[in-house]
Amino acid sequence: MESKKEEVRRKHIRLHMEGALTARDKVGVQDFVLLDAYTSETAFLDNLRKRFSENLIYTYIGTLLVSVNPYQELGIYTVSQMELYQGVNFFELPPHVYAIADNAYRMMCSELNNHFILISGESGAGKTEAFKKILQYFAVTCPMTESLQIARDRLLLSNPVLEAFGNAKTLRNDNSSRFGKYMDIQFDFKGVPVGGHIISYLIEKSRVVYQNQGERNFHIFYQLLEGGEEELLAYLGLERDHQLYKYLSQNLFGIIASVLHLGNICFEENQQGCATIPDTHEIKWIAKLLGVHPWVLLEALTHRKIEAKTEEVICPLTPELSAYARDAMAKAVYGRTFTWLVNKINSSLVNKDFTGKTVIGLLDIYGFEVFDKNGFEQFCINYCNEKLQQLLIERTLKAEQAEYEMEGIEWEPIQYFNNKIICDLVEERHKGIISILDEECIRPGPATDLSFLERLEEKVGKHAHFQTRKLAGPKSRKRIGWMEFRLFHYAGEVTYCTKGFLEKNNDLLYRHLKEVLCRSRNRILKECFLVAELENRRRPPTVGTQFKNSLSSLLEILISKEPSYIRCIKPNERKEPNKFDDFLVRHQVKYLGLMEHLRVRRAGFAYRRKYEHFLQRYKSLCPDTWPHWHGRPAEGVERLIKYIGYKPEEYKLGRTKIFIRFPRTLFATEDAFEFSKHQLVARIQGTYKGCLERRAYLRKRQAAITLEAHWRGALARKEAEKRKWAVQIIRKFIKGFINRNKPLCPDNEEFIVFVRKNYILNLRDHVPKNLLDKCWLKPPGILANASELLRKMCTRNLVRRYCRGITAERKAMMQQKVVTSEIFRDKKDGYAESLNQPFANSRIDEGDISPKVLQLISSEKIQYGVPVIKYDRKGFKTRQRQLILTQKAAYVVELAKIKQKIEYSMLQGVSTSSLRDGILVLHVSREDNKHKGDAVLWCEHVFEAVTKLVMLVQKENIVTVVQGVSVRTKS
Repeated sequence: MESKKEEVRRKHIRLHMEGALTARDKVGVQDFVLLDAYTSETAFLDNLRKRFSENLIYTYIGTLLVSVNPYQELGIYTVSQMELYQGVNFFELPPHVYAIADNAYRMMCSELNNHFILISGESGAGKTEAFKKILQYFAVTCPMTESLQIARDRLLLSNPVLEAFGNAKTLRNDNSSRFGKYMDIQFDFKGVPVGGHIISYLIEKSRVVYQNQGERNFHIFYQLLEGGEEELLAYLGLERDHQLYKYLSQNLFGIIASVLHLGNICFEENQQGCATIPDTHEIKWIAKLLGVHPWVLLEALTHRKIEAKTEEVICPLTPELSAYARDAMAKAVYGRTFTWLVNKINSSLVNKDFTGKTVIGLLDIYGFEVFDKNGFEQFCINYCNEKLQQLLIERTLKAEQAEYEMEGIEWEPIQYFNNKIICDLVEERHKGIISILDEECIRPGPATDLSFLERLEEKVGKHAHFQTRKLAGPKSRKRIGWMEFRLFHYAGEVTYCTKGFLEKNNDLLYRHLKEVLCRSRNRILKECFLVAELENRRRPPTVGTQFKNSLSSLLEILISKEPSYIRCIKPNERKEPNKFDDFLVRHQVKYLGLMEHLRVRRAGFAYRRKYEHFLQRYKSLCPDTWPHWHGRPAEGVERLIKYIGYKPEEYKLGRTKIFIRFPRTLFATEDAFEFSKHQLVARIQGTYKGCLERRAYLRKRQAAITLEAHWRGALARKEAEKRKWAVQIIRKFIKGFINRNKPLCPDNEEFIVFVRKNYILNLRDHVPKNLLDKCWLKPPGILANASELLRKMCTRNLVRRYCRGITAERKAMMQQKVVTSEIFRDKKDGYAESLNQPFANSRIDEGDISPKVLQLISSEKIQYGVPVIKYDRKGFKTRQRQLILTQKAAYVVELAKIKQKIEYSMLQGVSTSSLRDGILVLHVSREDNKHKGDAVLWCEHVFEAVTKLVMLVQKENIVTVVQGVSVRTKS
């Protein structure tokens, strides 16, 4: 009897293990490693969307945390939540940023080694907020003494200060970090935070003097003008209205008041072409604030000191070079002041106790960036992300392989080592580009962004992941500009514009200005600009070299620590809650390398758990392990999984853990556990609820019988009234139909009203939609006049709507069509077919015209361009050309060369044939030899091209349509 019950119970367990996963289908899985379709990007996004729709913004990929910015307050960052995650096993609770922080902290305390948490994602994805939440978690949950609260408070308060000086409003984020930040939090042997250290990377100094449309400068200057006391503003020579300052009027602002004054300096050109400053009011304020002599500063802004062996020569600057010097000074002052601020914060966080400490590093750094226009900053940022992705792949593979080796399980994901080869190729390419950029910056002779691009084509052109317009194939050539190059990153292809690369990489401050700043009486500037710098005659390293070196040092720091990863995702561009943009999220999933990380984690087994934890959770599924197992945990797990029916290919038993290959196996076990846990309770509840429902049913049935009897009587009476009313209506209708042609009277009044209403309602669905639709619903005889009036009103309304719908652009095109009609109607074959073909503003994009040609005709605005074929006057050989029309002349262009220029004043006429062809001849005056005679062209859009030319030339009867096949030309 007992064996039969046990067999039934086992069948129930196995049946439930194969049941539907309703709840899981609704909210997804909390660990992507447990996805069945782990290679499918669509399944990955679907799981992320499900969780986001339920306000579950965190999901694991193993120990990596994926965070989706909710753009709303969810109430999941309270002190009670912090206490809930404190000291709990990593996978015991739902995914959370607190779990990452607590796991790193506990591993650091137990193993006495250093950790770091890498937070990455694009601007607006929530990196800085995640950084703050981790700091707050450590501040609340770590053991604390009164003497160490100062260090904790300084760690927390350093973040708002750095945000004020290093964050700004961008198109994608109102509080975007414009620098990379790495913070080490130091803990003593008790796990108490005792100090810290901050390293900043690549502060965006160019934002001080230039921002994109709709963006702002760093927060600190707006805070200074809006929140500064009146006495402070008066001392700094500032007024509260930020529109008064040139930098701020362009949405720019500096770090100190002197930078604001510096932005208002205007330069003029004297008779010798040199720069002068007519108004020295701002110079005096800057000199006062910086502690320098006004005339020394004025000379340094308008002159440059050149050292030639034993002599020094002072050369005047042009207004353009003076403006460059002014902006370079503003960027240098702000950049070095920011570095000074970071150093001051570090000095306040330093702990002078040199006994052994462990650290947890927090890295908040830019994510992979792909904009419509990508420049030098995006090149550096994406290089950094390539290196960090390489580190992630290597560390993940290493950790996975180490765990499998330790557990004695075979695992060789050889295919995933291809990623390391790709990353190595990418690193080699980036280093090569930075080296060439540095060579262009320091080599003698004129160096331009175009020459830099040519050097890239020469040196890096054979690289598989590098393309330019010159090197690309025919299909992709049009998508690359003349001044652009394309790199193939691990996250996809990115096109970079080389404009500004040399200037931003140089970032030079003239020595004359550096001398002024080094001799400043301002205490802060003395620390920022050391006099010892003037003794060093070597050229300072370029920005690219500095960034490459700082990135190398950062990687050395990270390699020495145990990693944790947080990948932040922005769900939509408008920062709206509950909106999930699939295309945007898919793009971020790709460039964050999440699918690649998932594939590495799933290369072997989807789930692994220590025997003790697995047995403790699922022991109720087997009678041999329930309620207690007294043997070794490994033996208990083996007994358990055989009882519930695991197949040999579904699992492996390691030295300390069980490894489960398929997520469905784990899900089935979890569902069976839920079934077993609630089975007894469900029986008790079922019996009790059945008794209650039976009593309630009997009462309800008796009440229903009584109610039904009364209700049926009411329905019958209501039905009789309806029939009586229907008979009366039918009689009235018949009587009205019989008297329909008589004058309006009580006998036919209701019928006529019905006919009118019915016709109007039918007419509503048959009203013509446009003027060409001549159909009209036939009216009954009594409504013939009204129908005719309605038809006229409808026609008039359609005419009025059509006239109002003609746009200015269409009107202009119709005017051009009128000119075409005057020239070609009834004269040239194919004219009738061209009527329905709209004219274009131009058949050639400006990007398809060579920059050299644009430079040659830069004084004239291009009005129209079209590809043509030119016939040589001798031999009539065909040549591919471009016909470009400006306000003054027509140009026949071959790639980067103007083959013929025909001024409209020398144009005697234009000839076309009457046949269905595209040949036209531009007749040029014989007196002017420089026009090379008539131009014989073939154009696919001949009607359009001739019309545009006639409207530009503005001469009457200039076009001749020749009957037959011959068109005369002048030699």
